Parts: sequence; structure tokens; C-alpha cells
Amino acid sequence: MPVDPELLAGLRAAVEAVPDNLALRLHVATVLLEAGRPAESLEHSSAVLALVPGQDEAVELAGRATAALPASPLPAPASFPTAPAEPQHRGVTVDQWVLGEVEEPRTTLADVGGMPAIKRWLSIAFLSSLRDPQMRRLFGRSLRGGLLMYGPPGCGKTFLARALAGELEASFLRIDLAHVVDMWLGYSRRSVHEIFETARAAAPCLLYLDQLDAIGPRRAGRRHSIGRGVVDQLVAELYSASEEHEGVFVVAATEHPWDVDSLLRRPGRLDHRLLVLPPDLQAREAIIRGVLAGRPLADDLDLAALAARTDKYSAADLAQLCESAAAAALEASMVSNSSRPIALADFTRGLHEIRPSTPPWFELARDYARFAAEPGSYDDLVSYLRSRS
Repeated sequence: MPVDPELLAGLRAAVEAVPDNLALRLHVATVLLEAGRPAESLEHSSAVLALVPGQDEAVELAGRATAALPASPLPAPASFPTAPAEPQHRGVTVDQWVLGEVEEPRTTLADVGGMPAIKRWLSIAFLSSLRDPQMRRLFGRSLRGGLLMYGPPGCGKTFLARALAGELEASFLRIDLAHVVDMWLGYSRRSVHEIFETARAAAPCLLYLDQLDAIGPRRAGRRHSIGRGVVDQLVAELYSASEEHEGVFVVAATEHPWDVDSLLRRPGRLDHRLLVLPPDLQAREAIIRGVLAGRPLADDLDLAALAARTDKYSAADLAQLCESAAAAALEASMVSNSSRPIALADFTRGLHEIRPSTPPWFELARDYARFAAEPGSYDDLVSYLRSRS
């Protein structure tokens, strides 16, 4: 059955914020499977099995999701592989756990609540040269260079990437680079190449590289010796994808831009940079309304006033807050054996228990911005911090 895109966006943001929350992962896997998205469902059930091998519900969901996939030579996994042999392939794709599936997004920037400055920047600085080849040629602009979005977790970077794909009328392929590095250690370079081959086959395609810092020197280099090879391969693929005939648009995201390899941020690679901040007032109200859509609400619940009380909350925090309030109302209804709508009191309690997750990120980012090795690289972050002090 179809699933409300705003609800799905809220759940995805919540997973990004708390990726190790097994109950949330399993809930999202169930919602995606019932919505007819088995590949995405499999990604979440597999993530649970990576943390708890043999977890009964995850095994059951993974089996159902695999059975619902289009015909392919991939076997149904009984449990999450810890020491995989040569990865199985479907045409030019790596295993489903790494690639997910190519989507056809219907979301555009018009669906993004609030954030007028970010939407204006994306329209002018990033989208304009991609949309108008004639103007691009007139002013001597090339398509070289992708976009790197950074900011605190759970603030909608993935949702923005899908909206960009919708604006470009392109398909959407999301890759978790941490999976590329961690799951197929001996095949990471080839996996990077096949990821781009999949995007080319689906062109025009927006390729979204999540957790870009996973292959940075501080993370990949510390754990594995393959980090440099993967970076070199990614640089080569970025150069190839920037050719106009490729039809592949690259957007990457990270919560730790200071850990991203400097080779990836040079001109012609990921040289556009955008700070994605916590949702503003208008965006917070839109997120809350989206997550609560279709649920019974009490007359005293003023969503605009509630949004005003959630400054510094990420989109994932807001989704968690709404789920907590809904759970409280459900519990009260079961105790009283009568249906009770979600009330302001449910949120008041939740606001005391669920605190915004973004302040610790800004505390960490403040030091990196202050002592950045590349002067001016975090001017947008510094300006924001000054405006909030």
C-alpha cells in the first residue's frame, strides 16, 4: 500500500539520527515492505542483522523482502554475512545491501518546508547551470563539480537530495559509503566503479553518496588499508561523471566534513558546499504536520505553537517527539479502554524527555571551524554560530 512521503521522510531522518535503534529499523523495514519497496526494506533489516546476527524479526523481514525483489540470482540471506565471499551481481550492480535500488522521486524543492535560503542557493548556485545548457555555454560554465552537503545529523540532507533529483527529473540512487568500505573490504574499489556504472545505466541520475567521511583518512585509513584506493577510485569516477554526456549528477553528504579527504574537495570534484542547518520554524511545523498526518489530534493541540517550542530540534528529533506523543496517547487509550487523541500534554512530557540532538554537533563543529586548515572553508558555519551567540 502507498506510504505518506512526509511520514517516510520523517522515519528516514530518525534512522539517520539513531542508526543503531533496532526497533526503529525494524519498524521502517516493515513500513517499506508493506509499501512495496522490498529493496529499501532489506537494507534496514540487514542493518539490524549486522548488529544482532540471527535476530528473528529481522531474518523474517529480510526473507520476505528478498522474496518480493524482482527476479535475480541473489540468494535469500538467512543471516547477515560477516565474511562474504565474492559478491553476487545483478547486471552492473553490486549486492542489494550496498546499492539499494534506483528510485524515481516525485519530490521537488517545493515539497521542502521552510529553508528559503537553502532552496534559493540550490536553485541559483547548483541547479541553474544544470538546467540550462544554452546559458551554461554562453557563460563558459561546465558541469564539472558535485555538491557536498554537511551539517548535524537528522536535518534532511537525504530529503534535499531527493528533491534535487526531482527538480532535475532524474532518477535517484542512494549509496551508503560506510557499507562499501565495511562490507566488501576486498572489493571496495570495484564496488565504487560499479556504483557509477549503475548510475550511468539509469541516466539521467542523481547519485547520492551518503557518509562521505567513511572513506576519509581518519576513518577508513584508521581501520583498513584500502581507504586511499577507494578515494583514488572515487576521484576518477567523479571526473568521468562530470562529463556532460554522462548524465550523472553527484551529491554527497557528511556530518563530519573535516574528515572528508581533501582530494575530494578540489575543483571539478565536490567543490560546491552547502551547510544544511536544523529546520527553521516553518519547516518544523511542516515536519510535525507530516508525521502526525492521519492520526487523531486533540483540539488543544496547536501545531504552530508546538513548532515554536522546538528550536534546535532536527527533523529526526521532531519525528521521535511525535512518535513519543502518539505512543503516550495510545497507552492512555489502552488503559482507559477508549480512544483518546494525541494531546498537548503528550508533547509536554515528550519535550522534557527528548532533547534536541544538534547542540553537541555545533559544539564540536565550532572548534573545527575556528581552526580549519583551509581558511574560509567554513565561513557559512561561522556566520551561523555568530548569529546564534
